[in-house]
Amino acid sequence: MAEPASSDVGERRRAVVLAGYLGHAEVAAAATHDDDPSVRVVALGALQRLGALTVASLETALTDDPSVARRAAELAATHPGDLDTALLAALAGADASVSEVAAWALGERHEDASHEAQSTVNTQAVVTALIATVDSHPDALCRESAVAALGAIGHPHGLAAILRATSDKTTVRRRAIIALASYDGPEVDAALAHALEDRDWQVRQAAEDLSAITDDGP
Repeated sequence: MAEPASSDVGERRRAVVLAGYLGHAEVAAAATHDDDPSVRVVALGALQRLGALTVASLETALTDDPSVARRAAELAATHPGDLDTALLAALAGADASVSEVAAWALGERHEDASHEAQSTVNTQAVVTALIATVDSHPDALCRESAVAALGAIGHPHGLAAILRATSDKTTVRRRAIIALASYDGPEVDAALAHALEDRDWQVRQAAEDLSAITDDGP
């Protein structure tokens, strides 16, 4: 049933992918300990397909090679177990590419209240960590992802950070304007009005679209 071990990385990846379709969970689980990160990445996907992906395996993977940790964060976004603590650690980690996906995953999880009941970390703690990322992370992609996550969650305490992000780099400003769709009030109106004069046409377009929705609302 289990495929024989192979010294060829490509062959090992193919064996793990096939295991995910044939129901060989033990092959996929063993591959999470493979020497090559690319095999460990596909092992996570195979376990997910088989319904055999565990919280423990994702927690371990979130501390693995960045390529593995990114895949684990993607899968953690919809996994029913308590993974917020591990995702927050990944968000605060040294690899920006992992932090970016971790921010997105936290936004996805806390947009859906069903995950909150299974988490030992409340939404306020997640929002606080995302705010810190928006305000101080040196990587613009991480700030952009954190802004998007705050918008997805829509927590009142996230608004101030989103408003500050409307003065960030162009890509972050665009995302911040979109994130304002979760909020209303005079501060939001003022930010949208200012964004209508932004030097970037995509920022202006996002502000125009959102302003039109707001104007047409009840």
